[in-house]
Amino acid sequence: MALMDFIKKQFIDILEWTESGDGTLAWRFPMAGNEIQYGASLTVRESQMAVFVNEGKLADVFGPGMYKLTTQTIPVLTYLKNWDKLFQSPFKSDLYFFSTRQQLDRRWGTAQPVTIRDKDFGAVRLRAFGNYAYHIADPKVFHTAVSGTRERYTVEDLDGQLRGLMLQHISDAVAQSGVPFLDLAANQVEFAKQLQEATAAEFTALGLALDKVTLQSVSLPEELQKVLDQKIGMGMVGGDMGRFMQYQTAQAIPEMAKGAAGGGGGVVGDAMGLGAGVALGQVMAQQLNQGLQGASAGAAAAAAQAAQAAGAAAGGVKADDVMALLEKLGELKAKGILTDEEFSAKKAELLKKLV
Repeated sequence: MALMDFIKKQFIDILEWTESGDGTLAWRFPMAGNEIQYGASLTVRESQMAVFVNEGKLADVFGPGMYKLTTQTIPVLTYLKNWDKLFQSPFKSDLYFFSTRQQLDRRWGTAQPVTIRDKDFGAVRLRAFGNYAYHIADPKVFHTAVSGTRERYTVEDLDGQLRGLMLQHISDAVAQSGVPFLDLAANQVEFAKQLQEATAAEFTALGLALDKVTLQSVSLPEELQKVLDQKIGMGMVGGDMGRFMQYQTAQAIPEMAKGAAGGGGGVVGDAMGLGAGVALGQVMAQQLNQGLQGASAGAAAAAAQAAQAAGAAAGGVKADDVMALLEKLGELKAKGILTDEEFSAKKAELLKKLV
């Protein structure tokens, strides 16, 4: 009977793992009731590592290669099993394989806006999305801290934890990058680099290495998107504050004219509103330009011009005022702010009042 029991024993003499591509990070070699033959062959492929665990204690770690399991190749396990060179008997031990290849295109993103502190705007709410790549760097730490004795541990089991680690360091990454909030979209590489550096230590504590982080998009709050649009408008006029204010005034002229007309002024009121808007826009442009240049005298002259324009608007439309307004409208047309059709229509309406 003892002889039959011995014959029925299954001695494992080839230990290897061929990954199935299902995202497995750690896999326990099936050895329920089996014994590993002394001198068995262990094959660890590239992008793999193997770890023996004996009675709950981590023993030997094997990198890529082919090994013959003897007292010379597994010294720690030999010590745990009290082997010596004359003891050549089968042994039992748990064997775990770990995939060390890069896990690519793992996604991270803010499900809800994250509040960060910005040097220009104070507290702002940010939404960002990207991906990252990592691999198992220390299988001992990963086994102890993450996978444990599970038969199989996959990337899906770990995704939620790693994504949380990425998100909790977004504020740190923004602060360390020194990139203003409005410029984040144009500095994605720098932001991603800082996010990787801020999160790497958390991955190391799990036996992982964070290889790459990318930032694919940054969503700005609506109110800051408007500021960004204005900044783009400034770039279109070459940073000239005077031209930028003229541009904004031209955009506001239709609304100002409507307001004046709604007050009962008809065509005259329309002209008055238009003239006041043009005068105000020119005054603001002159004040900004001359303020940037440090010339206070020009600002005083611009203020006097504004007062004159306001007096004309309040006292009614005179022939001189109409002619002056036509000159201003001509200047706006020459600068491309008013079209030929708009200028001709306003000109005809104003000339009728002089008849």
